Amino acid sequence: MKKQIRLKINGLEYEIAIRPHWTLLTVLREELGLTGTKKGCDKGECGACTIIMNGEAILSCMTLAIQAQEKNILTIEGLSQGKKLDPIQDAFVKYGAIQCGFCTPGMIMTSRALLNKIPRPSTEEIKKGLSGNLCRCTGYVKIIEAVQKVSTEGVT
Repeated sequence: MKKQIRLKINGLEYEIAIRPHWTLLTVLREELGLTGTKKGCDKGECGACTIIMNGEAILSCMTLAIQAQEKNILTIEGLSQGKKLDPIQDAFVKYGAIQCGFCTPGMIMTSRALLNKIPRPSTEEIKKGLSGNLCRCTGYVKIIEAVQKVSTEGVT
């Protein structure tokens, strides 16, 4: 049996009928077509599904959609302002922090949440902040450099 819920995603309100066991990841990707949030391990281990909810980086594969009611949700699709990329998105492109791109949305959303909390994180804080996100291509060096660049430029 489906239940009607209201979600606020990227500044827009959605009313949607869901099954109580559906995760937020399922609703984002399969019901709303917001496929920038990736489905990786589906067990909360890879970080590919990271979004920002009420200012916190969370794993959407581990969050029931019903728990997201009354919360502000930000996905990778809502991070840029029109054609203007968020500074962290821009840095990932400029500094080569993207290879295959599968982990990139989760890495960017985690980085954005980190920079919102700690505008000038140390290298260790960046590493700790990104520790829940796995990347099989980059070796993390360029990802960390991109976050540092945004941090040192003071554009958060």
